[in-house]
Amino acid sequence: MTAEEDRKYAGQTLAIKRHFEPVMTEPIPARMYLKSPGWIEYARAAVVLAVGIAIGLAIPMLRPAPAPLTPMVQLPIRAARAHLVYSPEVRHPVEVDAKEQDHLVKWLSKRLDVPLKVPVLTQEGFELLGGRLLPGNDGPVAQFMYQDPAGKRLTLYVTPTRKGEATLTSFRFAKEGKVSVFYWIDDQCGYALSGEVDKTTLAKVASLVYKQLES
Repeated sequence: MTAEEDRKYAGQTLAIKRHFEPVMTEPIPARMYLKSPGWIEYARAAVVLAVGIAIGLAIPMLRPAPAPLTPMVQLPIRAARAHLVYSPEVRHPVEVDAKEQDHLVKWLSKRLDVPLKVPVLTQEGFELLGGRLLPGNDGPVAQFMYQDPAGKRLTLYVTPTRKGEATLTSFRFAKEGKVSVFYWIDDQCGYALSGEVDKTTLAKVASLVYKQLES
């Protein structure tokens, strides 16, 4: 390369340097130094997830608590459960046998503090086996048990009504599992006739019970 060519290339290099020097020497913007590290994005995602979980857990706590079951709703449930517990018993289905019916009625009437009657259901094919005292929501309740010749059993659950409690003289029907229940409430007691029988049969017996208790 000649001396002339050297001078020519040197001049071009100097010209390029002068042209781009302002850009080459420009300070780096501060925002470039503040660029978030990669782990920040993961941290943000974790916070969002945690907040979402906390809200999800808090929502049920903010919902109003379910209203307690009313005595009217509890009556068929408790009667059906008592039926399921005691009706399968072979040796001790009742606490006091039907042979001591007078004693049974006086004893349970005293414990419930209401005068009780024991319906006679022989015309529907059911004989009294006896009865027992059971715990209720607010005190003792009574259960009378009946049986037909085939061994099918019905139970009459009797619970005193609280003062001021709404009455329901008409029948209502409920089903708790395999147990059918007809129930009603009068001025003194709530009654529930339970059995693992068809609805028609239970309705006929319940009508007979109602007539005798209200007479």
